[in-house]
Amino acid sequence: MICASKDRQIIPEKKYAIFRFYEELNDFLQAKTRKKEQIYYFWSSPSVKEAIEAQGIPHTEVEIIIAGGKSVGFDYRLVHGDRIAVYPVFESLDISPLLRLRPSPLRNIRFIVDRNLSKLARWLRLLGFDTYCEPDMSRRQIVNVSLQEDRVILTADKNILKIKNVTRGYYVREKMVARQIREIVKRFDLRNQLKPFTRCLVCNGKLNPIGDASITGEIPGRIREQFEMFMQCGRCGKIPITKKYN
Repeated sequence: MICASKDRQIIPEKKYAIFRFYEELNDFLQAKTRKKEQIYYFWSSPSVKEAIEAQGIPHTEVEIIIAGGKSVGFDYRLVHGDRIAVYPVFESLDISPLLRLRPSPLRNIRFIVDRNLSKLARWLRLLGFDTYCEPDMSRRQIVNVSLQEDRVILTADKNILKIKNVTRGYYVREKMVARQIREIVKRFDLRNQLKPFTRCLVCNGKLNPIGDASITGEIPGRIREQFEMFMQCGRCGKIPITKKYN
């Protein structure tokens, strides 16, 4: 669609598409626009991915896009008058009849956490999840590790998730660490994957059981008498203690 201006230059006519975002995708929208149809104006022919992110939603949060009743990918080009329905990631559901925008759900899940969520990283390790966290990493380094090691990015920085080649990421909504843990366990359906006290809280290494003979001299005798199980990190060598059960 084109129109001519007074000086006879031909310019594109403004077009629009109607978007509807579902469930937790509304967390990224302003309160007054949540759970309502959104009119998105455009002039050229942007991809649906560009249009979604222009409205504040990282592409990593999106699983299914329906345009004109058909499932489409991120590369779909908007057409004037399009009606677009956008659904969040269904990590624990089988939606195989539809076009998924990323690989199948992760079952042996691994995380990489940015420095704003370092407390969350320690708690995830406590629950037994492989969680990488280095406080000095840049956004680009986080993305590279995520891609190289197939890790899900957990972040409080929406801009990380808007980087083009990010495939798996999640914006953590809660602010308190206890609520963040509940959010992540529910979001990724992790209840059956909990393995507490199997990872080092400091370096993320795996913990291995060791006998009393191995810790002689490293732990005072009075402490050894109060505990019956000891674990040692295979990476940094630290020895957390598991309390004796009565």
